Amino acid sequence: MAELILAGRETDVPVEHRSETGEIHAYTCRAPDKDTPNEDACAVFAPWPGTLVLAVADGLGGAPSGDAASAIALDRVSRHLERCEDESTLRAAIMDGFEDANAAILELAVGAGTTLVVTQIVDTVLRAYHVGDSVALVVGQRGKYKLETMAHSPVGYGVAAGLIDPDAALHHDDRHYLSNHLGANDMHIEVGSPLRLAPRDTLLLATDGLVDNLHMGEIVELIRKGPLGLAAKGLAQRCAVRMETPDQGTPAKPDDATFILYRTQQPGANGGASQEPGGGRA
Repeated sequence: MAELILAGRETDVPVEHRSETGEIHAYTCRAPDKDTPNEDACAVFAPWPGTLVLAVADGLGGAPSGDAASAIALDRVSRHLERCEDESTLRAAIMDGFEDANAAILELAVGAGTTLVVTQIVDTVLRAYHVGDSVALVVGQRGKYKLETMAHSPVGYGVAAGLIDPDAALHHDDRHYLSNHLGANDMHIEVGSPLRLAPRDTLLLATDGLVDNLHMGEIVELIRKGPLGLAAKGLAQRCAVRMETPDQGTPAKPDDATFILYRTQQPGANGGASQEPGGGRA
């Protein structure tokens, strides 16, 4: 059932994976010059044909056992998906995975925590679940934002309320604070509405190691069209350069960075390459 799990590992380049429903590229890497383990993790699950569940977790830096917390999150989601019988029980299985992971991390009793973002895709219909500031983003080929989860943080709420400019948020002194995470007694799960993916829509799941180092416009421009493998390599390379050699005025936050890119495989598609002219943000 589990097709790909990257926990406690690093990838020098994005890992390509093709499922029945689409094309996937996953990447995870430690922060530059970091000696401790990678605290991020990601996974791809296929509970049954035609269904995918993608997950990204970011163990809290500065707290103990961040790598253990993110691995627990993926493990508990996996366990509940294995018991899942069909689409009618999928949502409950994912929610139970979140709840079980939260209880298991609390039982460590060391102050560990992690974010977790999960998306289910059933016959091109997507639903997102998240706790914390790891993001799920869906954009169309022309750059239209179709889904962007809200970061559960003081800065994230400020951006959502229009009080903080998204670009200014990348340089905000409080950007590392979280208001919600697994491993907290008051953890709560945000569940999104169903979204039907159109041909050539691109889904990104990512930790803040990616989205705190690139402007959202940069990310969208890289992933909205063209071969998905090139988009994945571009994200990984630009993020690494930004962290290692920051320029004044650009975001730069050395951190573990992890992402999953997914694009639905359409009949007659040629590996995700665009056949329509691109355009500006719709």
